Amino acid sequence: MEQRFDFLLAQAVKQARALGIPVSHRLHPHVTVNRRAVTRFGCCIRQRDGSFTIELTHRLLEADDRACLQTLAHEVLHTCPGCRNHGPQWQRYAGQMNAAYGYAISRTGTCGELGVPDERPVRHLVVCTSCGREFPRTKASPLVLHPERYRCRCGGTLLRKF
Repeated sequence: MEQRFDFLLAQAVKQARALGIPVSHRLHPHVTVNRRAVTRFGCCIRQRDGSFTIELTHRLLEADDRACLQTLAHEVLHTCPGCRNHGPQWQRYAGQMNAAYGYAISRTGTCGELGVPDERPVRHLVVCTSCGREFPRTKASPLVLHPERYRCRCGGTLLRKF
């Protein structure tokens, strides 16, 4: 199953290079599966020797090839010169890939977009006192720490449940 990621990585690299995008030739051809990653789908890691390794979350093992390919394409773009972050150059290349292959590469992706169940733990819950809308959070964000500073879309006040 994990060899599928290697095949899709080669495909993403081929697609990018076909558009003239300067993908690094020092990209390791094997994708590492991270079994602990919960909040991210992929990561491009620059090694000390200047080579790159791409890892994907184990959650994508169940996703369709299109979602995996899009995530790999996102990470492949990080191997290009000047693209370690999501700056203008990376955004230009992402736009080219999106236009040419129908991807929706963006800075962040969601579980719904990729067809992956959301497994993030809910540690904090803020609720609207008017409409009952819930705002689950994993981390203690400003919304969680000071719900009195915020309002729901309906105009209701927010209250921290846990």
